[in-house]
Amino acid sequence: MAIYKPTDLLELLKSLNITPNKILSQNFLIDGNIIKKICETAHVQPGDLIIEIGPGPGALTEALLDRGAHVIAIEKDPVLAKALERLQGPEKKLEIFCEDIMGFPIEEILKERLHGGSKAKVVANLPYHITTPILANLVIKEPFLSTIVVMVQEEVARRFVAHPSTSEYSSFTIFLQFYSKPKYAFTVSRNCFMPKPSVESAVVTLELHPPALLEGQERFFELTRTAFKHRRKMLRASLRDFYTSEHIMETLEKIGVNAKARPENLSLEEWLCFVKALQQ
Repeated sequence: MAIYKPTDLLELLKSLNITPNKILSQNFLIDGNIIKKICETAHVQPGDLIIEIGPGPGALTEALLDRGAHVIAIEKDPVLAKALERLQGPEKKLEIFCEDIMGFPIEEILKERLHGGSKAKVVANLPYHITTPILANLVIKEPFLSTIVVMVQEEVARRFVAHPSTSEYSSFTIFLQFYSKPKYAFTVSRNCFMPKPSVESAVVTLELHPPALLEGQERFFELTRTAFKHRRKMLRASLRDFYTSEHIMETLEKIGVNAKARPENLSLEEWLCFVKALQQ
C-alpha cells in the first residue's frame, strides 16, 4: 500500500476509523515525488539513524526505511503510532515512540544508539503549530545531530533563511544561524497534502555546527530578543535598559556599524562583535 496515494491513504484512515486532526496539524503528504526529494535533500544513506517527528500514516517513514535507514518515529497520535507497526521489517529498523516531541528525551535516546562519534539526522514534516519550539530544542543538540531537514510553512522558511535588513529577518533567524547553516531547499504546494492546508510549505535544511559563542550565550540572546521586540527603533533606544545610548552608539561605530542602526541591520557576525564590544 502506497500511503502517499490518496486512495490508499483514505483506505488506511477509514480502516483506523480516524480523520486528520487539525489541532495536531495533520496534513498528510500525497505526493511521492516530494517524499523522494526530501530523502534526497537529506542524503539518506543505508545505516543512517534518523529521527522523524510526527510521521502520521508513515509515507515518509516507509521511504526512509526503503533507503536502509534506522528510523526513530515519534508520533503523538496513539492510533497512528500503532498503525506504524505495519512498516516494521525483519531487520527491526523502526522504533516507534507514542510521545510528544516537546517532552521526548532525544539526547538520552541518541546516547544509547550512537557510537564512535556518529551523529543522527532529523527528517520530518513538522507540526506547523509548534515548529519554532521544536527547532529551538533541536539545533542545540549538535553533539548528537548533524543535519535537520524539515518541512515547514513557506513564510516561516523564508524567515529562517532571511538576510539582514529584510522584513523576514528576526531574532530567531539569528538564533538558527548561531547554531546552524539554514538553507531553503524547495517549495511544496498545498496541493501535495490531504487535507489541503491553507498555506504553502517549504523544505529547509539546517546543517548544525558548534555554537558561534561558547560563553555568554544567555546574555547574547537576551539582547537580540529584546532588540527585535522593538525592531523599528534604533539600537540606542531598544537596548537602553541595558546600556546608555552613548555607549551603544560608540560601540556600533567602533565595530564599523552605523550608530543609528536598527536590530535588523546587523548580521550574526556583527551582532557577535557588538555584544562582545558592549561588555568591554
